[in-house]
Amino acid sequence: MMKKLILAALLAATPLSAVPAVAATAIAAQQNPAPLSALVAKVDIPYEQFTLANGLRVIVHTDRKAPIVSVNVWYHVGSVDEPKGRSGFAHLFEHIMFRGSEHSRVDHFKPLEEAGGSQFNGTTDFNRTNYFQTVPTPALDLALFLESDRMGWLLPALDEKVVSSEREIVLNEKRDGENQPGGLLFPALLAALYPASHPYSIPAIGREPDLRAAGVEDAKNWFRGHYGPNNAVLVLAGDIDAKTARPMVEHWFGQIPPGPTPARFASPVPERSAPTRQTLTDKVATVQLMRAWPLPGEDTPGMAALEVGLATFGSGPTSLLYDRLVRRERLAVGVSADVYGWEGASIAMIGAEVRPGVDPAQVEKRIDELLAEWKQTGPSADELNRIATRSVAGTIRALEQVGGFGGKGQTLAEGAVFSNDPADYKRQLAEIAGATPETVKAAAARWLTPNDHRVTLMPGERNPTSIDAPQAERVVTDAAKPATPGFQPQGTPADRSLGAPAAGDITKLTAPKIERATLSNGMKVQFVANHAVPVVRMQLALDGGVSADSRAKPGTQRLMLGLLREGTNGALGALDGPEIARRLERLGSSVSASAALDRTRINLNTLTPNLAPSLQLFADIVSRPAFPEDQLERIRGQVLADLANEATEPGGVAIRAAPALIYGPAHPYGQSFNGNGTPDGVKAVTRADLAAFHAALLQPADAVLFVVGDTSMAEVLPLLEQSFGKLKPAAAPLPLAKAAVPAPQAPGKVVLYDRPGAPQAFILAGAPLPLTGRDDILPLGLANDVFGGLATSRLNKLLREEKGWSYGASSSAAPTRGNMPFLLTAPVDRARAGESIAAIRGLLDEFHGKRPPEAAEVDRARASSIRSLPADFETGGAMLGALERAVVLNRPDDYLATLPARIEAVPLQAVRQSPLPAAADLVFIVVGDKATLEPQLKALGLPVELRSLP
Repeated sequence: MMKKLILAALLAATPLSAVPAVAATAIAAQQNPAPLSALVAKVDIPYEQFTLANGLRVIVHTDRKAPIVSVNVWYHVGSVDEPKGRSGFAHLFEHIMFRGSEHSRVDHFKPLEEAGGSQFNGTTDFNRTNYFQTVPTPALDLALFLESDRMGWLLPALDEKVVSSEREIVLNEKRDGENQPGGLLFPALLAALYPASHPYSIPAIGREPDLRAAGVEDAKNWFRGHYGPNNAVLVLAGDIDAKTARPMVEHWFGQIPPGPTPARFASPVPERSAPTRQTLTDKVATVQLMRAWPLPGEDTPGMAALEVGLATFGSGPTSLLYDRLVRRERLAVGVSADVYGWEGASIAMIGAEVRPGVDPAQVEKRIDELLAEWKQTGPSADELNRIATRSVAGTIRALEQVGGFGGKGQTLAEGAVFSNDPADYKRQLAEIAGATPETVKAAAARWLTPNDHRVTLMPGERNPTSIDAPQAERVVTDAAKPATPGFQPQGTPADRSLGAPAAGDITKLTAPKIERATLSNGMKVQFVANHAVPVVRMQLALDGGVSADSRAKPGTQRLMLGLLREGTNGALGALDGPEIARRLERLGSSVSASAALDRTRINLNTLTPNLAPSLQLFADIVSRPAFPEDQLERIRGQVLADLANEATEPGGVAIRAAPALIYGPAHPYGQSFNGNGTPDGVKAVTRADLAAFHAALLQPADAVLFVVGDTSMAEVLPLLEQSFGKLKPAAAPLPLAKAAVPAPQAPGKVVLYDRPGAPQAFILAGAPLPLTGRDDILPLGLANDVFGGLATSRLNKLLREEKGWSYGASSSAAPTRGNMPFLLTAPVDRARAGESIAAIRGLLDEFHGKRPPEAAEVDRARASSIRSLPADFETGGAMLGALERAVVLNRPDDYLATLPARIEAVPLQAVRQSPLPAAADLVFIVVGDKATLEPQLKALGLPVELRSLP
């Protein structure tokens, strides 16, 4: 639904210096944004559809911008359909579907990776289970074969071993979620809002006793009852048309007989006669307040108005709750107001993260007062228009891609499954755009009653809750019906005894045309046209990333990121933070920033009709941040809260500890990987520090503006010259990382952070590599793909598929200007942490010894890399990343065009000789329960150092 687009947060960005010499009157004339009605009219996904004799509904959307096709199969079955005592089974079965079928007895990911597939996955929600992949056009037959074989011929490959193996993986996934701070909050809310007989009373991940009780007969019955073609929708979106698609679909799916019509269960909105509350404790950094109401399904009249209205109340920097509790009164460091909607039920939630030192009761009282005020007065028409514009703009951006979450394929499938209309997104957008103060007030009065459920989540040891209460019998509204007799197969039958079809020869990669220019101050510009959607993306890439942060006051750069949009003094005049946020919303634009180890990236994402006014606002944000003193204190409090939250997250603890252990604290990369800084550093930063860092960051002659989107160089270059061409450096540049590769600080050492009671052990291992990103790293990339970079890698196959100890394990080697970091992560069953580390070390020993990369493994990785390149260039965001990496890593101008040939030319021996670290070079960081972990870790024979959580 559109919720994820309505609630999209605008990220912070990084400031620069100097003022573009543009008359404010000239700029003011450009500030009228495109009307909302014009934006809504631009959202369109043309499609054709047909239905096979077995009931399979097929939807085809043609998009020729790249030689790729997104394949989506949505089954109208989810956790609401589970029988009593089998909670979590819909999700478990989703996992089982990836373990092979009668005519493809391999992991489903393997042939897709070899074919260059991308974005392949499956997800389970309350009401649907979906499977999706994006493949090169020549591999479409392969994708259809794989999907049809598991739809029609899964059972011969299904046995107890498969069920048992996937059960352990799912249990690790469940522990992974519950191991996060506040991981039990959502299950607790569901249990409190819905009776045990309600289909929405238990999250899709289920209960552990139910998962352990499930067996192979349950799986077979589930498949027979819910996975027929008549309970599914197939969407093909991309380089395909209905005329071509129909015989292909009939060939692969036309012989599958229909299944029964599944039963449907009642999901009434519970009647609440009084408010309720509960207090939970967990390893959270600050007190969190949450209140929630049960609502009807997302398509119910009034839900869109409530959703937009709640966004004005508590979502984003212009909302009432943020303005009062966070910005003005400093009672909270974060707020939220969301509607989570599904087919048969929804939940409205309002939350606040209490500022340290503030009485939670005071915050709760203020939320009561502000909610009552808002329900009485309602939002203004301007507020609703801004939120609707933000939502429509988000939809337009998401529909740039044919696959993936929120892409065209999934949007059409969602409408078909839940609303019987692939174009239901138009209804949703129309309702969002049509919301008025009156409709919002009416919806709020109807559903946001005093009889809410409130949860106070307190810092402390996790307390037992009743979230694992068993299900009760559910009420059937529509009984299951047997399959319709008399089915006649359709299409030319496929000879499945031949196995999977070949992926086909990939067409020659057509690299995007890159146009280059230089502004009058030496700032370089690279432009690539992309007319798929009316969107323009821009990135200002600057030398100096996390490694250039202040050594004396770590976190200086992070505070700049947070303060950039809190005030400007530029060509548009003096603007405060709320006004900047309102203007961005009216324009449907966003400004964000991120910092890698060597680079700071400031991004503008805007709609083509609003390019000129958005670009000028972006230039003011970039060039003349005001750094208001009062807002510095507010943002400082938020950053300190983020650091405290990071210290409660297993992954956050590990990533904070890793740089100094891998590189040493004196190395430029030894301070931080994410730039969050330290509490002491953040507390010490002054406004003068921010201004000085900001001035040093801008070096126009070393900066590059990357522009990708629905415009032309002829149109955008004068705007860039006007906005950025007069910028001058105001200080000497920041020092850049140039240190030589260090020795690991503690090779072979294990550092244990005690997290009492944690259900999992989070493992992070790392080492510096003797390569920089400017070297030839293609052999290293292929070697890492074989070892731990792909879903079918040795590492993931061992820890996930063979052992069942982890939900997923992976490794990476990030290209940096200095010596690259090798990182490996593996959240594992805490009872298997020691064995997991031993297994990881053993894999590396084999990799460098008796079992080097095999030719077949390297060829698969090579084919995957080359065949996936068209998808890498599909969206403007992906193209921006490719352009920026080529510049940062000093690649030649023809690098993207020649990349397939370069990958093809990497010899096997070069892959085998690539410098993945030896097992003895790795430093292991483990976060988990000391009592369980320490004996296992000491048994490894490695030094074990115990440290306290930061």
